[in-house]
Amino acid sequence: FERILVVVLENQDYSAVMDDTYMGTVLPSKGLLMTSYRGITHPSQPNYISLIGGATLGVWNDNNFDLSSSSIVDLFEAGGVSWKSYQESYPGGCLKGDSADGLYHRKHNPFISFKTVQNDASLCAKIVNADELAQDAQTGSLPQFSFYTPNMNNDGHDTSLAFASNWLQGFLEPKLTDPAYASTVFFITWDENSGVIPGIGSRQVWGLLAGQPIASVAGTKDDNHYNHYSLLRTVELNWNLQSVG
Repeated sequence: FERILVVVLENQDYSAVMDDTYMGTVLPSKGLLMTSYRGITHPSQPNYISLIGGATLGVWNDNNFDLSSSSIVDLFEAGGVSWKSYQESYPGGCLKGDSADGLYHRKHNPFISFKTVQNDASLCAKIVNADELAQDAQTGSLPQFSFYTPNMNNDGHDTSLAFASNWLQGFLEPKLTDPAYASTVFFITWDENSGVIPGIGSRQVWGLLAGQPIASVAGTKDDNHYNHYSLLRTVELNWNLQSVG
């Protein structure tokens, strides 16, 4: 794939998402549904860390952690792969906390937890307010890898599955036919299911690939077992990178 854009939503069981009209019926008809995709653990933050760190790295709750470990950022920089972390409601300035309005939470932005990003202004500048996505698309400057975090309302954390589904439809549908995204594969998933106790339950979450590059498999399903580490490995292999995990 030339470009990959990852969107992570919050805290829903696979079965609940499949009961939603848009995410259970409409969107799967346009993409590749992963019927056995799983989060890693509970609560939220370790799942986000695993998506770019290849492990939970000792992160076991939603408190702030400043990690000395490597991440996908190190591989991107070494391999010349462009990237950005688009964060809704992000105030900017390499903020290491939450926004005053509570809509942006650090725990949903894994990039800021790595010291290699915190301590390098040029890398921290690649964490941007999500409004920049539209600007980048318009100017033809979308990065090869994009990580998009909706705010606490739009990801369903402080609202509902229906709210998140409605937001996703408005966000994704125009992009599926936009020439600016013709070479972009979208991967949409949830950080974890509705459970709260690590190690308990199946950890199954909804995951789906969509976009013009995979149009030939639209409306199909993949029943193989995947998890957040699988997504990371797919990114690594796509650009012939080393393994961070």
